[in-house]
Amino acid sequence: MSPWISAFRPRTLPLALASILTGGFLAKSVGQFNWPVVALAALTTILLQILSNLANDYGDSQNGADSVHRQGPVRAVQSGAITPAEMKRAMWGFGLAALASGVALLLVALGFQAVWVLLTFFVLGLSAIWAAVNYTAGSRPYGYAGLGDVSVFLFFGIVGVCGTYFLQTRTLPLAVLLPAAALGCFATAVLNVNNIRDIVSDKLAGKITVPVRLGPQHARRYHWLLLVLGVGAAVVYVALNYHSLWQWLFVLSLPLFLFNGRQVWARQESMHLDPLLKQMALSTLVFTLLFGLGQVI
Repeated sequence: MSPWISAFRPRTLPLALASILTGGFLAKSVGQFNWPVVALAALTTILLQILSNLANDYGDSQNGADSVHRQGPVRAVQSGAITPAEMKRAMWGFGLAALASGVALLLVALGFQAVWVLLTFFVLGLSAIWAAVNYTAGSRPYGYAGLGDVSVFLFFGIVGVCGTYFLQTRTLPLAVLLPAAALGCFATAVLNVNNIRDIVSDKLAGKITVPVRLGPQHARRYHWLLLVLGVGAAVVYVALNYHSLWQWLFVLSLPLFLFNGRQVWARQESMHLDPLLKQMALSTLVFTLLFGLGQVI
């Protein structure tokens, strides 16, 4: 595999798209689906996710988290396959591409009529770019202070789902926060598996993630909490907005989350946790498709 393709981390992209798909399904359920908006939102999200992955590769190599103690895949800058200068240029390229895509999204969705709404979303977009870069890169990466979980919950859940829904419908019912929170919890669970795997190397590098703070076993309990809260938010949403048995279709995805939770609890060796990252991301995508279809059938 090309070192650049590997640095893009394709297995993270379905997770990035989950919140956009959910926002699209929810808009479809109220008869206001707008495919150009969803397509541009998906493109912007993919570009932001790749930017985040490149910045993570660069930042962790510079700050020492990618070391011989790390149990996950060898990263591009760490291995020397891509130089730090090349990675920084790529980060600039994807950052500018994400900005351009985001501006196109806002113009298609809002035009110039709602100026204050347009400016608010533009600031959110700039915040997303800043968050993508400064998670592990920059002079004071917030991921090293244990704030990555908050960022993932907000951007992969609340902002992704609610933003996509609002840009299509121009409304934002409070109930939409429930599926948004579900996606945020599941995305945070993916990060949590990653951080449990990297506890040793992160601790040595001074990267104080939530699992480093909690310790391995409490981090696994936290993982179960994220899964339960995510499923619970979806259950409450359907209960409050029930009109068809099809809305419970997402229940078919629950065995996937049960499997993930049990395996994260059982696998004590860090090297054995890596496959569960992909499994959790794909489980979230399956949940998204089943949940979304259940709302529009």
